[in-house]
Amino acid sequence: MTTNKEQLDRVFELRAMGSAPRHIARAVGLRPAEVSALLRKAAKERGVEAGPGPLVGCWVSPGWASGLTIHGHSDWPGLDYDDLASSGLAAVLVARRDRHNKVSTCGYLVDVYCLGVKNVLGPRVLDDHEFVSLRRSFFGAYEAEPLAAPLDLAQHLVFGAVDFARGLGFEPHADYADATGHLGVASGPWDIEFGRDGKPFFIQGPFDDPRRIMGSLNSAIGRSNYHFLMPVGPSGA
Repeated sequence: MTTNKEQLDRVFELRAMGSAPRHIARAVGLRPAEVSALLRKAAKERGVEAGPGPLVGCWVSPGWASGLTIHGHSDWPGLDYDDLASSGLAAVLVARRDRHNKVSTCGYLVDVYCLGVKNVLGPRVLDDHEFVSLRRSFFGAYEAEPLAAPLDLAQHLVFGAVDFARGLGFEPHADYADATGHLGVASGPWDIEFGRDGKPFFIQGPFDDPRRIMGSLNSAIGRSNYHFLMPVGPSGA
């Protein structure tokens, strides 16, 4: 990646105005991933967190740790909550204070067993009341309440799952680059072993292409090195 001073100045100018990496990339002729990398590097050099504003809070779905191996971090919430019904899907929500007393929030749906970040919400800028409603609906599929979590858990869970999935040949959701700033700066190593009990486990969702996914897994690690689960139709086929 080669950038000149004019491009860099324009990147930081647009970010200061609240533009997302995707829109900045289009304006300056870079890829969204390159813009995100520049913003993270600049934040790290300044010794501050990247993101639109001070951290308001992070929340994770209660069964996020089911089937995972965690090294250290006995203070992380939910380590003893076993919920295999979550099917290896963890929800993460990060909120930061935005200008004009608003809350800027991003949500991530993370397949911690195989595919990494499958969906992204935001960034969305809301007032405090709207944010409470969004948080309730974002975690609405879970029986238990979301868990307040430290930022480092959100970083290890999202960044780590993306790196794990990339090793298997899977890129995160297309909107991921726009949402990374809310997570701040993190470079690993990650203290979570992804995959169910340490082994990739593909559980087919309604919008997944099993032929493509299993082909990628076969190429990356070989057929005997992962598990899979696919729905069975009414006829048993």
